[in-house]
Amino acid sequence: MSFKKSPFTFSLLCFGFAFLYIPIFLLMFYSFNYSKVVPVWGGFSVRWYVELFQSEEIWSAVGLSLQIAIMNATFATMLGALAGIAMARIKRFRGRTLFSGMISAPLVMPEVITGLSLLLLFITMAEIIGWPSRGITTITIAHITFSLAYVAVIVQSRLVGVDESLEEAALDLGAKPYRVLIDVTVPLLAPALAAGWLLAFTLSLDDLVIASFVSGPGANTLPMLIYSRVKLGLKPDVNALATIIILIVAIGVCVAGWILSRQEKQRMADMQMAEAEKYDFSDEPQSSR
Repeated sequence: MSFKKSPFTFSLLCFGFAFLYIPIFLLMFYSFNYSKVVPVWGGFSVRWYVELFQSEEIWSAVGLSLQIAIMNATFATMLGALAGIAMARIKRFRGRTLFSGMISAPLVMPEVITGLSLLLLFITMAEIIGWPSRGITTITIAHITFSLAYVAVIVQSRLVGVDESLEEAALDLGAKPYRVLIDVTVPLLAPALAAGWLLAFTLSLDDLVIASFVSGPGANTLPMLIYSRVKLGLKPDVNALATIIILIVAIGVCVAGWILSRQEKQRMADMQMAEAEKYDFSDEPQSSR
């Protein structure tokens, strides 16, 4: 089925791209503004980039956000992978419906409810056992709590399309279950695990609401710092930081696209080679006769 090109559909496409990317281009443009007032153009300058690299407050928040995001992505990937494997491979067990609902609940739960409930939990635990103190630990635990649900869904979706006969063959050949998990299941899940890790990393780096509830004194992540500056008056050095982040993301997307393109070309070349060998093999008996 083919769709005809029309000015209406083309204009909708242009409007969609403009709606998405014009604000980003404006932000990057005003990062080179000399004026302290963001929307007032005062001439081209890299003044705010210089101030950005001299700001200890911003880089401290960036370092804290990256530290939390890496720990969250790592632990959420491990726990979410185990949950996803259990849901995909263990077909029947007592409480499966409840377990499935508990895994899916953080996906649809409002962040305000999640943040408030975790705050009450951490306060109660601190009163009873004296741990944890509100700060980087509580933010990391809170992020792992909702990020592992996303990883579990990705891993479960990946395993649904994987043939179980590969794992069964390994078991029939005498491999222990943990060796099957390490040598067969995990390599098959590598794309899903990578996608889940990156998604958990992004969710943690972008979170504001939950981190605002469970953070403590001196534990300001980058979204919290930017939001506090918006209330007091935004300085253009934040535009400079956002521009750097956009460039890093754009470079990452280009590199990933280049790698995927090379892999696709290699796959097509391997398929053509296999077809050629199959054709030569099928013609060999005829030539011998």
